[in-house]
Amino acid sequence: MKKILVPCDFSDSAVQAFKFAVEIANQSDGEVLLLNIIEIPVMHDTVLMPTLSFEEAFLKDMKASAEKNFSKMIAKWAKEGPKVRSFVQYGPTSHVIRKFTTEKKIDLLVMGTKGATGFKEFFVGSNTEKIVRFSPVPVIAVKKSIKASSIKNIVFPNTLEDSVVQDELILKVKELQAFFKAKLHMIYINTPASFRKDSITRKKLADFAKRFLLKDFTLNVYNATDQETGVTDFVHEVGADMVAMATHGRRGLSHFFSGSVAEDIVNHIDCPIWTCVEK
Repeated sequence: MKKILVPCDFSDSAVQAFKFAVEIANQSDGEVLLLNIIEIPVMHDTVLMPTLSFEEAFLKDMKASAEKNFSKMIAKWAKEGPKVRSFVQYGPTSHVIRKFTTEKKIDLLVMGTKGATGFKEFFVGSNTEKIVRFSPVPVIAVKKSIKASSIKNIVFPNTLEDSVVQDELILKVKELQAFFKAKLHMIYINTPASFRKDSITRKKLADFAKRFLLKDFTLNVYNATDQETGVTDFVHEVGADMVAMATHGRRGLSHFFSGSVAEDIVNHIDCPIWTCVEK
C-alpha cells in the first residue's frame, strides 16, 4: 500500500476516503495521489469558435477550483504527512481512473461512497461500480469517517471454492489482515439453497485455514435464509470493522454469491469494504 489513489469530487465521502488513505500511507510510509476528473461537456453550437471559447474558459475555471480545494484538503488533513500529490485530468471518470491507476502504478484505490445507494453514488451514475469491477488493484470503499487504526476485525466470506483464483485472493486477504494487525473472521453462509452439514463445512474451513497458515482467526458457519442476510447479520453480530470480498470483472460485485447480493451487502453495512477483482 505504498501508492494510494483517492479519486476526489470533494464530497464529504471523498474527504473521508482521503483521511483514511492518509492514515494508511502514514502507516505504510507511502504516498497519496488525489485525482479530480473533469468530464468534458458535450456542446452543441452552429458557431464553432464561441463553443470552443466557452469550453476553454469552463475547463480552466474547473481546474483552478479543483486545485484550490486540493490545497485546502492537504493543509487540513495531511499537514504533517504523508506525501500527497494532486492531479486534475479530463475525460470519462471510470476510464481515466483505470488508465491513471496503471500509468502511476497504484497499489490501492480508496474511494468514497454513500450508504443509501452504495457503489452507485460516486461521481455520476454507476462509475464507482464500474471502477470496482475492472480495477487492476484492490479497492477500499469508505462510507463515513473511520480511523485506519480502528480496523481490528475483518470479515472474509468464503465460498470454499478450490481454485487458483481463490488461492490468490486469500494471500491478498492475509496481507490486508497483517497490515491492520486485525483478527480475521472467515465465514461460510449456509442457506437452504446451498445447504451443507455444519460438521462438514467446519472441517473444510479448518483445512482451508491450515493450508494457508492463517493466524489470529475464527471459523464460522452462519445459517441464514439467504447470503445477503447471513453476511450482513454476521458483520453486525461481530462488530466488524471491514469486509473483504472478491469481485468479478464481467459481473462486478454480483459474482460473489449470486444476483446483486454483494452490492446489497455494501448498502446495508457502514464499515469499509475491501474488494479485489478475480483475474
